[in-house]
Amino acid sequence: MNKKITILAVVLTLLTSILTFATAPTDVDHSVFDRLLKKYVNEKGLVNYKGFKKDEKEFNGYLEMLSKNAPTDKWSKNDQMAYWINAYNAYTIRLILDHYPVESIKDIGSKIKIPFVTTPWAKKFIKIGNETMSLDNIEHGILRKKYDDPRIHFTLVCASISCPRLRNEAYMANKLDAQMDDQGSDFLNNPAKNSIAKDKTSLSKYFDWYKADWNENGKSVEEWVNKYSKTKINKDTKISFLDYNWNLNEQK
Repeated sequence: MNKKITILAVVLTLLTSILTFATAPTDVDHSVFDRLLKKYVNEKGLVNYKGFKKDEKEFNGYLEMLSKNAPTDKWSKNDQMAYWINAYNAYTIRLILDHYPVESIKDIGSKIKIPFVTTPWAKKFIKIGNETMSLDNIEHGILRKKYDDPRIHFTLVCASISCPRLRNEAYMANKLDAQMDDQGSDFLNNPAKNSIAKDKTSLSKYFDWYKADWNENGKSVEEWVNKYSKTKINKDTKISFLDYNWNLNEQK
């Protein structure tokens, strides 16, 4: 009986491995973006946009690869999420380069002359498969809607000082959870992004703008803060929200 159970376990393990391999996106490679991020993003998450411009051909090649390989439901959840997070961050950089130099991504909105489009996040300039989409489509229509993981807010970088740090590496499916948790820890323990004390705390506007996300599934803002912050708060802690700094996250 034990021998049969052992054989069955081995067979199930092999089947799981085969299925996992089969669902991996074979034509998607984030190594180019990873290399450029390591080259042009410092430890503070600030970007050398002039450097990206120098390697524009290679960068555009990465975007073209993304464009030709839209995620499918056959991919693993982590492969899908890593793809869309990298796409959001890469196309945000592309948007800045298209209008560089700018002092803020919000300045781009004033230059857009498209009816009913008033913000850079609503501009449809991203071609993925047969669909043309915006940064808003990726964030709100795909990542927030489909994957229901508030940690996404720690990973998406809108090219502004108050955004979470842009990692100097690409997101990868095999370490996505660790990368997202590291982003949460980095964001909550950065006094420029969140000022946390037991009695009085000033949080990023993210916790105000996306309050519904943090309060889903029986959790609360306090629980999310305490998951990553070295300083803990409670329900009696007075919480306010910091002003958002929209200045470009550029290396000076």
